[in-house]
Amino acid sequence: MESPLIYIMILLLNVFEFSSGVAYNKREKENHFACSSEEVPTDNQIIKLFLSVDSLKVYCFFRSKSEDTSRAFLSVFTSGGLAPKLIISNSTYHDDFHFNLSLFNNRALWFIDIPRESITVNTDIAAVEEWTIKVTMHKGLNIYDTEGTLLDLVREPILQWTLGSEISNSQVKLFLPHVIDIKVAKCPCANDVALFGFILNSTYNGVYIGKTIYGFRKYNETTWHNLTDIIYSQLKDEHQGLTIIDMVLTNHFLVILTSLGLYVSSDLRYPVTSHIQLSRADFCGFERVDYIKGKLWYNEKCFANRESFEVDYVTITFDRNRTLSESSSCFYSKEPFLHWLPCLPSTFKRANFLPHVITFLIDQETKTGIYLFHDQNSKRTSVSVSVLKNDIPNSQPKFPNFQFPSSFSYPVGMVFHPRSHFLYVYGNQVWISMDGGNTFELVCDFLSNYVRKTAHSFYTSEISLITKNGRIYMTKAGLTRYTNSGRFSDNIFTLYYDHLGFIHKLTPERFDTDLSSSGSGTSSTIFGTPPDLGFDTALAPQFLSPNEMIFFAYVPLNEPKHKIYKRKFKNIHIGKVISYSKNGNAYIRKLLVHANRPLGFHTSVLTEIIEPFGVEKFSDSASVYGSLKIYYTGNTFYHIEITTAGMKLLQVPPVIVVVGNPALLEVTTEGYFDVTDIYHLNTHIASKFFHKGSTSLSLIMWEASTSCSVTTMLPIIKSSCSYLKTLQHIPGRQIPPEDWISGVHKDSQGFNMIKTLPVNYRPPSNMGISIPLTDNIYHADPSKPRPRSLFHKSKVTGQFKQCYNVPSREMCNCTEHQKFSHAVAFSDCKEKVHRFKFPVTQYPVALEIFTENEKFAVEPPYLVTMTEVNKRQNWQLKHHMPENVKKMKDYLEPLLNTPVYNPLGLNLSIKGSELFHFKVSVVPGVSFCNLEEEFQIYVDEVPLPFPGHTLIAVATSVVLGGLIFVSFIFRLRNIHPLRAFRRYIRGNTANPSTMSISS
Repeated sequence: MESPLIYIMILLLNVFEFSSGVAYNKREKENHFACSSEEVPTDNQIIKLFLSVDSLKVYCFFRSKSEDTSRAFLSVFTSGGLAPKLIISNSTYHDDFHFNLSLFNNRALWFIDIPRESITVNTDIAAVEEWTIKVTMHKGLNIYDTEGTLLDLVREPILQWTLGSEISNSQVKLFLPHVIDIKVAKCPCANDVALFGFILNSTYNGVYIGKTIYGFRKYNETTWHNLTDIIYSQLKDEHQGLTIIDMVLTNHFLVILTSLGLYVSSDLRYPVTSHIQLSRADFCGFERVDYIKGKLWYNEKCFANRESFEVDYVTITFDRNRTLSESSSCFYSKEPFLHWLPCLPSTFKRANFLPHVITFLIDQETKTGIYLFHDQNSKRTSVSVSVLKNDIPNSQPKFPNFQFPSSFSYPVGMVFHPRSHFLYVYGNQVWISMDGGNTFELVCDFLSNYVRKTAHSFYTSEISLITKNGRIYMTKAGLTRYTNSGRFSDNIFTLYYDHLGFIHKLTPERFDTDLSSSGSGTSSTIFGTPPDLGFDTALAPQFLSPNEMIFFAYVPLNEPKHKIYKRKFKNIHIGKVISYSKNGNAYIRKLLVHANRPLGFHTSVLTEIIEPFGVEKFSDSASVYGSLKIYYTGNTFYHIEITTAGMKLLQVPPVIVVVGNPALLEVTTEGYFDVTDIYHLNTHIASKFFHKGSTSLSLIMWEASTSCSVTTMLPIIKSSCSYLKTLQHIPGRQIPPEDWISGVHKDSQGFNMIKTLPVNYRPPSNMGISIPLTDNIYHADPSKPRPRSLFHKSKVTGQFKQCYNVPSREMCNCTEHQKFSHAVAFSDCKEKVHRFKFPVTQYPVALEIFTENEKFAVEPPYLVTMTEVNKRQNWQLKHHMPENVKKMKDYLEPLLNTPVYNPLGLNLSIKGSELFHFKVSVVPGVSFCNLEEEFQIYVDEVPLPFPGHTLIAVATSVVLGGLIFVSFIFRLRNIHPLRAFRRYIRGNTANPSTMSISS
């Protein structure tokens, strides 16, 4: 027999108010630092610094209510010997720099000058992660903390190009009446670098893009460019109706979809000209009417410190039905985006039924392709996941297709949260998947409204959902709760997050920036007053424990069906606070949906009591007056006993850990609460089978409110080589740095051990000293002639790298690091090398591996290969070969097609002259790293090469033999040449010549 179940409820007829569940420390605005690269004070509350080829100069002012108050603070700081500290960091770098204790020029500001080499030694153009900075007076105490960013202007790829001819703000205003929408694309690694594109109606013509390095902080800081002529140069003739439709900025390429075709830039890392170069991708059978309905889809990943397995993919979809003459209405490509493949493999095309492909995304972490399908007949939506093989999706899905419920009737798109494995599908509902598209969980339901696009911030994990009616909803990555941020009345707008997670509302004619705390979810600056999330119904509370309550939302039995949703709890309420108007607050932790019972209560929420709810008196509410009676019926009686003393609540771990690609890493966690109820989580990560790859590891506070500044942590884990693990050659003799600068370091015999290479030097080849054949030029100077260029083969070889297309060595911008580097990539900058006397015999090639924590000598199983980069000969290696090493050597040499050596006791002998440039590599398979090292040896004071020395010896022997033979003949014939010569001289002196002239 089922036990009787008694519900004891009190209907609170008062309407509860909902408010934000978490209060946070907003950045103090009255007292803070204002810093810039100029001596002039700035009022910008977000610090923006920029790193050029020169050192980083930072001027910091202390801002307070008034100038007098600021000076009073400064006097206290300086008298106490205090100065602020500048903290620079990103995911792979962290360092502190202290300002000078004394004020700059006795003015009310601090100054610091940081050499570029102290932050980064690299100057090559590449995707590089933008730094975040913090200026603080006391690290760890959060006193007067002020945040900002530092952007590397030298290395950021898109900043090295001019995006067409520059136009003024007045010229932009001319076509603003014709703008129907706007598009924004931001750099994956530096979100402050972004592009702004105008979508024009058919009455205007052109491609116009704005570029910013300030994160669209101010409208007048944006540089506007006209790309129309560049587009027309690819079309051969001019066409009307040209406008931007969509654009994507990847790590190394810019992809622009226009009404007249798709255009892809050249690799942004290798600028050939100052103006950007675009090429057109052809899609057979597609015309302007198709392009204006096209969309670009991109999984945003930052490839700073790029690995070989990291590559960008872009998808283009066309909103039209496929015909027999078309291969697909969806195409994808990987960089350099030269070949576009249909999203559906050939086996799909032979099927009788073809669903409409809304989008297709590549998941780089799991190496899969994810389809979002929609059946236009049944109005059902599904997700299918296929494994990629040679970049082609398999026709057999990796998982059974996930079918969304019929209520998800209007799907719009699918997107990965940047640098994560959180996959969102959006439309009239929003769903999230944390397992690569296998399963999905509902986040929110907008009924008749729908999400038309999303905006994301990696820094704060914040996601803004922009709906069709202009209302904005906000959630956090990994959470299944959301909040209503507000509504915009602008007809044309979009949202954009800068690198620090501050949200900006962008319209064609102005930019509005929210300066509240990034990630707080309280963007009051641009959204105004937060909307009221309460609803008009009665709530029935029930205690579960002294600290937990459950609230049931009452729905009258005669309530019309179309109004029931107004009297129910929804996901939007999770993370909020039920605030009773008299006293008491409870934090909503979980939403419960009831299918059958209790009758009249469709939903309820589980809450944690923040402030106890007070007991009402009879004078406050007549409903309190009364009594509770329990009647005895038969043999059944009820005994109610409430025990609170010594009660211990069950503690649930507040953090869940999700791995983006579980097949790549072995992740184990161990969590516990300490005596102060603080939760500690230890995570152990190990690679599986030494597979290379990267994945995101999400740490989610599943109970957190969307108002919390931090709800999700997303570290990127790479199963690859550590950035700090290097192979280094240890020279047999140490030379101080100051001697390298001077170029003189003599041994005990007066021999200079440093060789300064001639300008535009190239080492000899096997054909002779005067016939260099290598492409590597050392100590390059384009303004001076190249020596040893008499022969044709020498004239056609030799290419500048760092000095390419510049007029002089000064323009090569060689850093001190590059001048002393042994890398062949910096041969243009290399000036000085180690100098040895001929011959070099048994030179020890000592190798060590350095990590962030230790160093150790290279020995088996770290076998090595060694080559001369300029393909020179006349050198040989000698090494010890134990039996176990010999087996590895015999196995590896056929695979690598090069000799393999034991690094332990490796000796080098050189019988050639001049520069030898060696490259040592650790064999693959023993480390994730491509461990390589280069070093140079210059062999000087070399005897004449064969046959010069032999010819001289033979000639000398012949001459000496001839002299001996002539002397012997003179002696034999009693001939005395010396006596005859003396008589001849005396005869000419005693008998001078006489001459007569007759007329």
